[in-house]
Amino acid sequence: MANIFPRWSNWLPLKIAFCLIVLGGGVSAAFLYYMNPEYMRVGYQPAQPVPFSHKIHSGQLGMDCRYCHSFVETSAYSNIPTTQVCMNCHSQIQRENPKLQPVRDSWQTGKPIEWVQIHKTPEHAYFHHSVHVNRGVSCVSCHGKVNEMEVVSHAESHSMAWCLNCHRNPEEFVRPVAEVTNLDWVPAEGKTQKEIGAELVEKWHVNPPVKNCAGCHR
Repeated sequence: MANIFPRWSNWLPLKIAFCLIVLGGGVSAAFLYYMNPEYMRVGYQPAQPVPFSHKIHSGQLGMDCRYCHSFVETSAYSNIPTTQVCMNCHSQIQRENPKLQPVRDSWQTGKPIEWVQIHKTPEHAYFHHSVHVNRGVSCVSCHGKVNEMEVVSHAESHSMAWCLNCHRNPEEFVRPVAEVTNLDWVPAEGKTQKEIGAELVEKWHVNPPVKNCAGCHR
């Protein structure tokens, strides 16, 4: 009796199994790469060359975010503070603290401290700090309660869906500009965030890009 199937079909199940294994491996590798904290960033908390506590500086001492990150109101990018900024205080305060030796070394040698940048906009996206800050988007909306962090971590995903949630509902996030760096701000009694936000959105004609891809991908 003649064979119903051609001879090459004998290898077909093995070829299908091999392709499924390769495909499954690729999907698993992509999932592990793109969904880990290093990529999605949530929870990313690298060790820094100097154990700087935002909880002490911002929370306990009440230092304004803009003292160290002085470009947020005028530039597309926020700046990492220079050694000069650190030494403005620490040339007098905690002068002999061994934890601050890297700061003193940097001051003497002129070599910048190699801080590990935690929040970084992907190259395929455009984000302008001053545009957001000057329209009432608080530091806490993107960076979390930094004033309560002993070691800063990446609090939000900063994914496209996360950004669009704010762009579609700006009234849920916008606050008075004077309260942008006040990470503990809450609306006054009798007012809700949505009511205050809606008033400010109308007053400032806030219209963030939602359907226009070029707004964030230029």
